[in-house]
Order: sequence, then C-alpha cells, then structure tokens
Amino acid sequence: MESFSEAIREPIVTFALLLAIILLIPPVFEKLRLPGLVGLLVAGVVFGSSGLGFLNSKSESMVLLSDIGKIYLMFVAGLEIDLEQFRQTRNRSLGFGMATFAIPLIAGTLVGRCFGFEWNTSVLIGSLLASHTLLAFPIVQRLGVVKDEAVTVTIGATIFTDIGALLVLAVCVGVNEGDFTALDFARLFLSLIIYAAIVLFGLDSLGKMFFSRTKQGGNQFLFVLLALFVSSVAAELIGIEPIVGAFLAGLAVNDVIGDGPVKEKTEFFGSVLFIPIFFVQMGLLLDLQAFQDIFRSIGIPLSILAALIISKFLAAFFAKTIYRYSWQQAITMWSLSLPQVAATLAAALVAFQAQIINERVFNSVILLMLVTAVAGPLITTRAAEKLTFTSASDSDSKSKATNWSNEIEPVRVVVPVYNPETERYLLELASLLAKEEGGKIFPLAIAKAQARLDSPQLDKAVERSQTLLTQASEIGKELSIAVKPELRIGYDVAQSISHTSREVNANLILLGFSTGNMFQSRLFGSITDSVLWSAHCSVAIARLLDSPLKIQRILVPIENMSPEGLRPLRFAQNIAATPGKEITLLHVCSSGTSKERKAMLHERLQKLATRFSPETTVDVKVTAQSYYVMAILNASKNQELVILRSQRRRIGADGLALSATTKPLLQGLNCSVILLGEP
Repeated sequence: MESFSEAIREPIVTFALLLAIILLIPPVFEKLRLPGLVGLLVAGVVFGSSGLGFLNSKSESMVLLSDIGKIYLMFVAGLEIDLEQFRQTRNRSLGFGMATFAIPLIAGTLVGRCFGFEWNTSVLIGSLLASHTLLAFPIVQRLGVVKDEAVTVTIGATIFTDIGALLVLAVCVGVNEGDFTALDFARLFLSLIIYAAIVLFGLDSLGKMFFSRTKQGGNQFLFVLLALFVSSVAAELIGIEPIVGAFLAGLAVNDVIGDGPVKEKTEFFGSVLFIPIFFVQMGLLLDLQAFQDIFRSIGIPLSILAALIISKFLAAFFAKTIYRYSWQQAITMWSLSLPQVAATLAAALVAFQAQIINERVFNSVILLMLVTAVAGPLITTRAAEKLTFTSASDSDSKSKATNWSNEIEPVRVVVPVYNPETERYLLELASLLAKEEGGKIFPLAIAKAQARLDSPQLDKAVERSQTLLTQASEIGKELSIAVKPELRIGYDVAQSISHTSREVNANLILLGFSTGNMFQSRLFGSITDSVLWSAHCSVAIARLLDSPLKIQRILVPIENMSPEGLRPLRFAQNIAATPGKEITLLHVCSSGTSKERKAMLHERLQKLATRFSPETTVDVKVTAQSYYVMAILNASKNQELVILRSQRRRIGADGLALSATTKPLLQGLNCSVILLGEP
C-alpha cells in the first residue's frame, strides 16, 4: 500500500489539488480586495517545497500543465488585442510603443549593469520592463473611455512592446546557449521574420478559409487550439521560445474568430485551468529564503521598480508632448502601461529556467508584478475617471447621446416565451417599450426540432408553443399593443431567437432569466450568452419580481456619459412615460473625488434629468465610494427596479480579470433587475 507522501505525488492527485486551489483560493483573495492571481501565487508557496510540499515544481505533470499555461497566457494576450482600434491609430501606437519599449529597456539594462550583471542578463532585465499587460482594461471599458485616443494608442502599443520584448528574449536565450556570432544573429533574425510572416498571414488566410467551410463550433475551437500549439512547436524548431509563437498565433487568429462564441470558448478553456496553473507554478518556484534575502538587500527590487515607474512615465510624457495630450490622458497611458503580468512573467520564467537571471532577479520580478498589478489599476481608476466627463466622452455624448431621446424609429421587440409564469411580465415590459406609434411585439415560441418531423415529441412541443403564443396574443389585446406571434422549429434555441429577430427587423430582444441559471458557467455558453454574441440588435435580460406596470421607483446607475453609458437612461425614459414614476439617477465616483468635481457631475446629471417627462419625479445622486457594487446595493434598498449595463468583458490578458460588477450586483439585489447587453 502506498504511503501518503507517495500518493500525493501521483499525477491524478496533483491535478485534483490544483483544481481545488484554482476553485477555492482566488475568491478568498478577491474578497480581501486583492487580485485572484496573488492567491494562486501564495497557494504555490504554501503547497510547494517552501511550505507543505504537496506540489513539486519539477514533476512531469506540473511542468507539462504549467508550460501549456505559459503558452496559453501569451496566446490570450495576442487574442485580446483589439486590432480594429490599433488600425485606427497605427502611427501613434507605433510612436508610443517604441517609446514605452525603448526607454524601459535602456533603464532596465542600466540597472543590471549597475549591479554587476553581464550584458546579456542586463538586456534581458530591460526587456522584462519593456512590455506591459492591459490589466486595467476592464476599468477603462466600464468608465466608457476606451475610444479616447490616448487609451486606444496605449492598447495598440501593446503589440509592439510584447513582440519587441519577446524578440529580445529570443536573442538573449540564443546568446546564452553558447557561441553566438553575428552570423547566428542574422540567421535567427531572418528566421524570425520569415516565421512571423508565415504565422501572421498564413494562419489568417487558412483560418478564414476553414471557418467559411466549417460552421461547427467544436471544430472551429479545435482549429484554434491546433493553430496555437503548431505555432509554438514551429517556434521551438527554429530556435526561439514557444511563447513567441503563441503570441503571434493569437494575433493571427484574432481577426478570424472576432468577438464571438469561439473566442469565448478559447479564453474560457485557458483561463479556468491552464493559466491559473501557470501562476501556481510561479509560486512553487518562489524561494521564501531568497525572498527574505531580497528584503535584507532591497537594492535590486527597488531599483527595478523605480526604473519601471520612471521609464514608463517618461514614455507617457513623450507621448503627451509629441501628440499634445492632456495630463489626464498622459497619466492614464502611464498607468495602463505599468502592470507587468503576462509577457513579463512568462519571459521571466523562461529566463530563470535558462539560468540567464538568478533567483534574486526572478523574485524581484514577482515582487514587481505584485506591486504593479495593484498600483496600475488603482491609478487608472483615478485618472480615467476624470476622462469620463471630458475629452472623447463629451464629444460622443453631444453628437450621439443628445439625439436618442428624439429617435422616431418604431420599437420592434422579440420576446421569446417559454415559461407561462413569466410570460405576462415580459410582455408587459415589452408593451411599455413598444407603446409608441408603430411599435410591435413579436412573441416567439421555439419547438425543439427532432430527427423525424412526425415524432410525438415534436408534436407535443409544437402544441405547447402554440398554447404559449395564444396566451401571448390575449395579453397583447389586454395591453392594447400590436402583437405578431412567431413559431419556429429548430435545433438551436439561441440561433432561432437571433435569426427570427433579424427576419422581423427587431431592434430589441427581451429575455427573461432566473437567478439560478444566470450564473451557470458552461464551456459552450448558455442560451443568453449565445444570443448576446449572435444577435444583430440590443438585448435586454430581465428578472421581474412584480408586474412592470406596477413598478414606480426605478434606480438608474450612470457609469459615464458615453453613448453606451447612457443606454440605461434611454430605457428608463421609455418605461417612465406613464405618470407617477420616481427615477433615481446615480453616479458612483471614487472616494477621493473633490467636492468641486462632485458638484460638476451632479450638474451634468441634472441636465440628463430634464429628458424625462414633467410628470416623472427625478432624483439625482452623486456618491463617492471606492466599492462600486456596495454603493449601488445601498442605493437600491428602497427601489423596485434597477436598470444596469451588462458588463461582459470576460477575460483579461492574465486570464483572471473576471472582477466584472454584474455578477455580485445580481446576487445582492433584492428587487427587479434589467440588464442591457449589446450585440
């Protein structure tokens, strides 16, 4: 019989323990207001050789899983880059990208030389500072400033910094392996150019051809995985690190899969398993004794941290001077380019395993990651918030948002009906939206298709659907609204909903949900997820605890003044057309916001309040609180309905940026909720 020490080293036990760590540890740290990846690093230390010894960083299973995680991390980093935004500001992205790459590279190299490291190690230290991870992207997205040119330029610059840092890594690894002549360098550089061209253009063309001929999501997903690992193996064959190939593969398939279900499956697959295992492995490699030595001799980590902060700031200042950005834009660019997670950690692990950097430098990089992963998003929150009501947001809101109250296009709402108990509430809500002249409701019942169209199961499904549609027609008559029932037979419910909405030229799909199934996380997505991805029009998801016709008190959080941020206001305006409604407009700003700024925000919300009819009571609130979710939960205590934007940015480049506000809000709200999602 195996002893306990032998049993825990079995691959299946290692895998089970890793799954338990990934499932249980990150939520605990997130409740402590720390990034989940910090919890994974700590778990690696606790369960590794420095702690309980249950996990071995050198075991075959651990090495395999963490290597896949490392490759997957860089693939997702390439996949997350918005190429469309990059194309819009290509030249300025190139300018800032060169600055935020070259200045930190020089600064890091000087730090390495000052502490006596050889040139190869010093240059590699510089390359670790040259890249950046867009860890704070969900923040600028929530604040509605993604279209600000400074933000777009920073996002585009990520391509140059990551590719540049990985190329420097490839050269440093080649130099470290032995006699590296100028001819070897030329051969490696030429191989890189040919390889990059084949991956970027070849995979793009091959992917588009494959996707045009194959519509099955599973096969498309397998193609993306195959492209990732073939690119990584090919990179290794020509003598460069697999993570270089993984990043290029991410860029190559970016245009092919777009923002669709295949991308979500691909990111989900890595973010819930392999990427977290990579961070656990990083924790396993941490030596607590070496970490203690760092704090005794703080010179190296402090110098590396100072070099990063100063050099990234100088790059942002360079962009401010050349492109005439405001100070707020410059600080936002600096804070966005500060976090060092994805490319930095992957490259540091490669360099450490190749013995280019020693344990002190490796641990200093981990410390650098921890500091910047916390500080970067915090600074971004403060800086980007001041862009919210200025710059691009103002121009967008003036050009677009001021016109939405005067739109005359009739509202055509598709309402999928399945549950007789919730059908009436959904149709009543639809009637409030479509009550204007020319508005129409399309109740949609879907019978699940069978292989044989004369099967008893299909007959029963059709009969049930017809009953639901008859009931919907009767409700429509009661509400005095035009109703056109639609019956569809199909294998895929989500596709049937999306196809029907397109056929009837709908401009809104209204879905219902219950708390139970809303939070199910499935590899291939729920019906709601699929509709959000495939629909051509806006999607509203409603949890209605009472009749919408009876609801009087409505809370509308306004995150920002962008057109997207004002959509809940437009939705509330339609619902509140009947007299007697009480609307509360709420904006949550950071706890350090000045009184003058809060007064300015309050004034802007007051202007928005004038869009409602005189019979509607509108209350405006601006609250300063660091925890956005808690502020809304407190404001909702006496409300009957809360209208929210659905924040569906799923996965950041580190695979763990899942701190969207939607889920905790839905869990905490005790009243009716409407989520507004975009196609």
